[in-house]
Amino acid sequence: MKAVVYTAYGDPEVLQLVDLPKPAPKDGEVLVKVRATTVTIGDTIMRSLKIPVPGWQRLVARVYLGIRAPKRSILGMELAGDVEAVGKGVTRFKEGDQVFASTFDLGFGGYAEYKCFPEEATIAPKPAGLSYAEAAALVGGGMTALRCLRRADIRPGQKVLVYGASGAVGTSAVQLATHHFGAEVTGVCSAANLELVRSLGAGRVLDYSAAGFDIGAGVHDVVFDAVGKLDLSRGRKVLTKTGVYLNVLKDSGSAERMSEFLALKELAEAGKIRPVIDRSYPLEQIVEAHRYVDTGHKRGNVAIEVA
Repeated sequence: MKAVVYTAYGDPEVLQLVDLPKPAPKDGEVLVKVRATTVTIGDTIMRSLKIPVPGWQRLVARVYLGIRAPKRSILGMELAGDVEAVGKGVTRFKEGDQVFASTFDLGFGGYAEYKCFPEEATIAPKPAGLSYAEAAALVGGGMTALRCLRRADIRPGQKVLVYGASGAVGTSAVQLATHHFGAEVTGVCSAANLELVRSLGAGRVLDYSAAGFDIGAGVHDVVFDAVGKLDLSRGRKVLTKTGVYLNVLKDSGSAERMSEFLALKELAEAGKIRPVIDRSYPLEQIVEAHRYVDTGHKRGNVAIEVA
């Protein structure tokens, strides 16, 4: 099978397209023929080893990823595809099922034509109405946004500010805060993305680069920094006295829950969230896709069409 591997940290050019043996499902596993995956900020961080967290957390991440070289050679944190085969004892899936999945707890592996999953892994039927690319893109940004926003116990009518509203997490957060939690949403993004964020449901959209940019003071019930770039003191200044400040780098957690995954599937099928796809690339152009994500200007998600 075709797969993209990396054996050293660095620029996108460390990614190499190679041929690897096609995996076979063991007892209790399903083999998925991958149709689409994504390039997330997390993928580029692991590839470059530019880890945006404080000292001790950076050390822990370095040990997990590999001190001198990557421990896990195939990136790709989310995917969608078709079940090609099932191992003995599998009851949840059958051949031909369309599925989407997270590879986060399985050592990644989305940048390949095939991936095996334990039946009990974070994998489920693909949301009806979504393409393979949209289903793959739903996973990371959607689960992160949902997990963070749930921490704030948002009530209908509350004012929520999403900083970094045009990225994968931000576009998901704007939609969820508006259409699921019933909040009044203010999105903060660049001038080029104002209309996009407004179209997702934000009632107010601010350009952070505009002269006189002012979020306001003491007016928001929740501030969600979806990119980890909002100054903490500034973020807290705009909150009400009982307001909640959330930062994607600190509040997204690391443990995935199947209940969150299935809740996200239901929200997508109910039309309350639909992933934004900025660009799509074939697997053979993975280097170009990483270069684009490295620019920091992607809108929503960058998809990789695998098959």
